[in-house]
Amino acid sequence: MSAPTADRSDPGGTGVFSPTRAQISQRTLRTDSWWKSPLITDLGFAAFVIYATVRAFAQSAYFVPEYHYLTPFYSPCISTGCTPEASGFWPQILPDVWWLPYAALSLPFLLLFRLTCYYYRGAYYRSVWQSPTACAVAEPHAKYTGETRLPLIIQNTHRYFFYIAGIISVINTYDAIEAFHSPSGFGFGLGNVILVVNVVMLWVYTLSCHSCRHVVGGRLKHFSKHPVRYWLWGQVSKLNTRHKLYAWITLGTLMLTDFYVMLVASGTISDLRFIG
Repeated sequence: MSAPTADRSDPGGTGVFSPTRAQISQRTLRTDSWWKSPLITDLGFAAFVIYATVRAFAQSAYFVPEYHYLTPFYSPCISTGCTPEASGFWPQILPDVWWLPYAALSLPFLLLFRLTCYYYRGAYYRSVWQSPTACAVAEPHAKYTGETRLPLIIQNTHRYFFYIAGIISVINTYDAIEAFHSPSGFGFGLGNVILVVNVVMLWVYTLSCHSCRHVVGGRLKHFSKHPVRYWLWGQVSKLNTRHKLYAWITLGTLMLTDFYVMLVASGTISDLRFIG
């Protein structure tokens, strides 16, 4: 008996009804809760994007002058609307308008560094664009062009955003060191612990980047002739195995750091001081 004639139409462009696929009307035959993972990812991204956007444009409660606590969402603070002490040695060159974040010099590059990150790409491709949402689940796209056209071709610039992210991590480190301050001189409080933990995790996330691994050990034909770079490559490779974990941890530490500074700066709570 001959097989039924295949319907070559593809309603919705899902790929399920393409002529090279088995004729199954369901989007998937999976019976497990395959949708939970992309849903959780979507909720996590949404929580950070909403919080970070609100705080970046709030233009308030971002600096504690007594202890020099500056939230990373406002560093470096280069707007004319910035508190002079929050700007430090940075020139205030941006106009003070509501639609321009005080840290507009750094935030776009940090956003692009994360958007083009190898882990984040895979995460939001699956969860947001559903390309595909999960294994054995048809995606709702008629065709796939990869990262060869706008806007996805920009993903290939990730290595350059890595360099800028490294510079911004240095700035965040400076802010964390500068925060060991009190009205009487040296000071140390709970805010310092939070700022230092955040900047350490930012460094771990940045250095565990795939681009960093290529920078320190790429294009080498003989590791034996470059022992220092080989050792660095090995250390970065160890960090790289947990790049996904660090990517999520740093979203949490960024929000925690900003939230704590906001509470102290607004007078909602007092910083728990250990020294000074």
